Amino acid sequence: MFGISFSELLLVGLVALLVLGPERLPGAARTAGLWIGRLKRSFNAIKQEVEREIGADEIRRQLHNEHILSLEQEARKILSPVQEPAKPVEPVAEHSIAPTPVADATPVTPAPTVPTPTEPAPAPVASPAPHDPTLPPRAP
Repeated sequence: MFGISFSELLLVGLVALLVLGPERLPGAARTAGLWIGRLKRSFNAIKQEVEREIGADEIRRQLHNEHILSLEQEARKILSPVQEPAKPVEPVAEHSIAPTPVADATPVTPAPTVPTPTEPAPAPVASPAPHDPTLPPRAP
């Protein structure tokens, strides 16, 4: 893990034996083991939490992408009838349009009009518009 060889571990053990003595060395080793165990457990818990978060983020991303894809599919379904090209108009056959036959070749004269007396039309009576205070006064 840290690149510590057996000879280095043996050297650390001998220094600990000399510093702590044979009476306190087993208690110190037990305490060191407990602390190392706690550190490993906390690192593993942090590692699992990070992996869960990464997995949750990945799941959220996949759900978001699926939601976007479903929205795009619905939009395509809605817009597909609108975007279909119009059917081509069939050309009109030339023989289907024929000139209208003339029943009688005699000219039609309009009926004589009777002159009606013309009276001058009454002048329209304008209703007085409300006076705008920003305009100059009107003459009566």
